[in-house]
Amino acid sequence: MKIGFIGTGKMGLPMARHLANAGHDVVAYDIAGDQVAAARQAGLAVAASLAEAVGTAEVIFSSMPHDAAFTSVASQIAAAATPGALYIDTSTISPTASAAAAPQLAARDIAYLRVTVSGNNHMAEAAKLTAMVSGPSTAYERVRPLLAALGPTQFYLGDAEQARLMKLVVNLLIALTSGMLAEALTLGKKGGLDWQSMWNVITASAVASPIVKAKSEQLAVHDYTPTFTVEQMLKDVGLILDAGADLHVPMGLTALLGQMLHGAAAQGMAGDDYAAIIKSAALAAGTQPGQQ
Repeated sequence: MKIGFIGTGKMGLPMARHLANAGHDVVAYDIAGDQVAAARQAGLAVAASLAEAVGTAEVIFSSMPHDAAFTSVASQIAAAATPGALYIDTSTISPTASAAAAPQLAARDIAYLRVTVSGNNHMAEAAKLTAMVSGPSTAYERVRPLLAALGPTQFYLGDAEQARLMKLVVNLLIALTSGMLAEALTLGKKGGLDWQSMWNVITASAVASPIVKAKSEQLAVHDYTPTFTVEQMLKDVGLILDAGADLHVPMGLTALLGQMLHGAAAQGMAGDDYAAIIKSAALAAGTQPGQQ
């Protein structure tokens, strides 16, 4: 299958590479020079323009960092793609921005699937992403083999923006887990509990969710190398709060988490992993983040 892939960042590049490794003809495009270089180094063909990447593609993927980038790319795809093509966007964006793009694409007879993914860049590299899909069911059935190249699990959720909202629900649970850990670990640490012992108990307890276990190895040694940064989580929390406002859902815990993330960013941790709010909470409590 001929595929145009727009956006070869830390999530997009491994997805594009898996599709190419599955035998598809993938042509990539990105506006960032370092990401273009990374795509070439990965052995992907790189187009000189978005129009070149999508003009003859049967399926077009995109992976964008925010609403504005998605809106621009979706508009360009609507103008440049061949009628009858299928557009799959994997970005974490607002349901509002996604819905606004749908009529443009429909007017050009371009089927539009919202395929949000759960998993970090390491899971993308390992082809272990979970796909949450919404849009035309016939289009989903057509591209299920493509999605299987990205990870073993797919959920079809409906014909419109359900996948966008589901991604925000999942990210809200992930983000609030980090807030829970920040306060709990700081309480234990300041009270004299051993840091490693706390992690040993937590990961063997009833609260040992997959995300807690996944983070434990890194955080047990105070490693905040980012898989998803404080700044990126702040963007997602903003999308979640906006969705709550649109739907009249009170989101007090989420708003508080946003303040915790802003605090971490103000302390110089914006580029650290979002779990750096654990460090931030320790500082607020008058302890040193690296102390055992």
